[in-house]
Amino acid sequence: MGAAVKTTGVILMAYGGPDSLEDVEPYLLDVRGGRPTSKELVEEIKDRYAQIGGRSPLLEITRRQASALEAELNNRSPMEQRFKVVVGMRHWEPRIHAAVDTLVNEGIQTAVAIVMAPHYSKMSTEVYLNRLFEAVEGAGAEIQIFPIRSWHHNPDFIHAVEKHARIGLEKFAGAQPYVLFTAHSLPARILENGDPYADQLHETARLVAKHLGLEEGRWSFSFQSAGRTSEPWLGPKIEEEVPRLAKAGERNILVVPVGFVADHVEVLYDIDIEARKTAGKFGARLERSPSLNDSPAFIQALAGIVTSEGQKIQH
Repeated sequence: MGAAVKTTGVILMAYGGPDSLEDVEPYLLDVRGGRPTSKELVEEIKDRYAQIGGRSPLLEITRRQASALEAELNNRSPMEQRFKVVVGMRHWEPRIHAAVDTLVNEGIQTAVAIVMAPHYSKMSTEVYLNRLFEAVEGAGAEIQIFPIRSWHHNPDFIHAVEKHARIGLEKFAGAQPYVLFTAHSLPARILENGDPYADQLHETARLVAKHLGLEEGRWSFSFQSAGRTSEPWLGPKIEEEVPRLAKAGERNILVVPVGFVADHVEVLYDIDIEARKTAGKFGARLERSPSLNDSPAFIQALAGIVTSEGQKIQH
């Protein structure tokens, strides 16, 4: 008789996004914790999604990532060790609790949980994990969760970002653009409690810049997509950094969004449309490195990260 097959679950968690323009208003209601959104803002956000295809591509991409990751993990593992990768969204369907239900229904008792954001913050990463733990408790499930809270300096992840940044550099046909790394902003108050988010982002940017051979003064970091609240958010803002660079004489700018691992509105609209338009107003050309999405280099990085955590489960 062969050895019994043991299946480990892997839960990929992402933010979520509307599947259609009609979903925008209820999606925003979920994001805002039930607080209504003004009609003007709903229409503005609808217009943004209309300009990127009428929906968020995030779920489709995350599902592709999950499928590719499952195949890679099972290819790396002995036949008696299998992996089942499921997807759960924080603010849209399928919810995190649905991912848990899938694992429960298949009798899986251990699972690795990873948020599709490499940089830890109590305000982001920990919220996903709390939703997950609540879902496990609510399902009465006996699943042991092994959370991965940060993977911002994983060598294979850095390599994947570097590889995609080089594709971006090739768009300038020999010219040496200024490289601007970006990530989603968060309220500045996170720094008061020693939150590592900003430091981890800057470490990722430094590592990628080093691998690219960028000289000091030829790259910097900025935050993007800040929320519309009265409190201060982390900076510098991309809306200010791009004009500053253009005024300083930079005519070619490559944005490398190290805080994002998939195409969604903050990439396809905030960078590809708004930031590019801003650069154009100041006489500069702005391009973006392609998102990691389900690229082989990124899937291999994820597989290594999950496998490392999976080895702890075996012991």
